[in-house]
Amino acid sequence: MINNKNMIDRLAKFNELVPSSLPFVEGRLEGHKERKNYTIIGRGVAEDTKQLIKIQSLHGYNLGAVSAMPKNGSGLHSHTTAEVFVIYSGKWRFYWGADGKQETILEAGDIISMPTNMFRAFENVGDKESLMFVVLGGDDPGIITWIPEILKKAKETGMALLDDNSLIDLKKVEVPNGRKMIEPITQDELERFDNYLPEELEKNIYRNKQNNISDEVNGIKLYQVLGNKFNKKTYEPSIKQDTGFNLTTLNSISGEIKGIECIKPTVLFAQEGNWKIVIRNSNIKLEKGDTFSVPLSSKIDISCNNSENSILNFVSQI
Repeated sequence: MINNKNMIDRLAKFNELVPSSLPFVEGRLEGHKERKNYTIIGRGVAEDTKQLIKIQSLHGYNLGAVSAMPKNGSGLHSHTTAEVFVIYSGKWRFYWGADGKQETILEAGDIISMPTNMFRAFENVGDKESLMFVVLGGDDPGIITWIPEILKKAKETGMALLDDNSLIDLKKVEVPNGRKMIEPITQDELERFDNYLPEELEKNIYRNKQNNISDEVNGIKLYQVLGNKFNKKTYEPSIKQDTGFNLTTLNSISGEIKGIECIKPTVLFAQEGNWKIVIRNSNIKLEKGDTFSVPLSSKIDISCNNSENSILNFVSQI
């Protein structure tokens, strides 16, 4: 039972989130239009100014989610801060470089942390609608840079980006006075972006099948994916990239960890099974896709008691 409004405001139930079906400029293009974008904590990099944000308080990172139908996903784009994908369901092809020729396949339980200054995209290559959660670095993760082809093709559908990074539908309205459309980057600018071979980018991937357990506490297995801190202890992370946040994945059928200290902004989001969070005399239940933002300087108890393996992701600011 949740005993006060502050706790209720910090809980984001996935089935209550309102997604944007046209979150980015390429949203009308074939292969990109059957997709939903969710902003859970912070605005993220969504270009839809009407996108609803569930939890607006600053955490030092942003949290969102994306679902897509088969053969749908994003166009090639780049970010200035960290972008970490946590695969909840399905099979996804991630491809990168300005030409999109490098690629890898990720499945449920896998995590990839994309380098900055590199074009990347993703596509659902499974046979049904699938879901990923996304953590973006910083309170302000900046704006997206698209490869020139995306902006050119998007404009043919009527969609364009203004210089304040907002979407405009040119079939419905004209460019407002004092604003101008963002032009595609030049070839010289395009060549300044980085690229990696698949074997080079593999160091930025945590694959669930690797089973690299960092610790086990009272029936809960701990996997340190990013950053080196969990509950005041230090661990060697699977991905050694500075993202500005720790990402720890907890796996268990039945187990409990008491007295977890959350000194800095901390978010829990459930990937599988049901999890119970006890904080300040409140009991909070997280089901798959649910998110809880822990009040600063709190101690929490977490537990699960399920018939199958359950997964809880734990993100904290470094």
